[in-house]
Amino acid sequence: MSIFSRNDTRTAADTAVNPELAALTGDYTIDPAHSTIGFTARHAMVTNVKGSFQDFTGTLRLDGTDPARSTASLDVVMDSIDTGNADRDGHLKSADFFKTDEFPAMTFRSTGVEALGGDDYRITGDLTILGTTRPLAIDLEFNGAATDPFGNERVGFEGKAEILRSEFGLTWNAALETGGVLVSDKIKLNFDISAIKNA
Repeated sequence: MSIFSRNDTRTAADTAVNPELAALTGDYTIDPAHSTIGFTARHAMVTNVKGSFQDFTGTLRLDGTDPARSTASLDVVMDSIDTGNADRDGHLKSADFFKTDEFPAMTFRSTGVEALGGDDYRITGDLTILGTTRPLAIDLEFNGAATDPFGNERVGFEGKAEILRSEFGLTWNAALETGGVLVSDKIKLNFDISAIKNA
């Protein structure tokens, strides 16, 4: 079942709204206890360093009858960055990188949704880091909907995107004796989202 299912060969009889999809329409709140906002950066040209943000809030507005009207909003507390190394986290929070004292949040506001077929779709929007806003496209897979043991109606998504950190003013680096740089410009973003339908 896709919340954004599309079939270009539909007949007139097929255009009726799928009640299962229509039932998903509504406002949702992202559940941070069961969601992950993560990233991967290339380190020293030879390995990947992964991290995540532990403090974030977000909302979804899903429209099962007209997916293009769906929206998403995300606010991330930059001071909550966690790469599994306290010294590295401290460096990332410093003036060399995120300047968390001056720019405490990273935000995303959607501007459009495109169905890609099946359970896949692309959400586009504005990503703001260090006060700089750039367009971002996130490829998402809808993982389904379920009612949990506590009666919460949940939907799940997995997503990925890529950015160039230099486009947001994140330019700190160090040259390697063997050539190349310490930290890659390209950063991979990943999202595992569980959201609960508002009452």
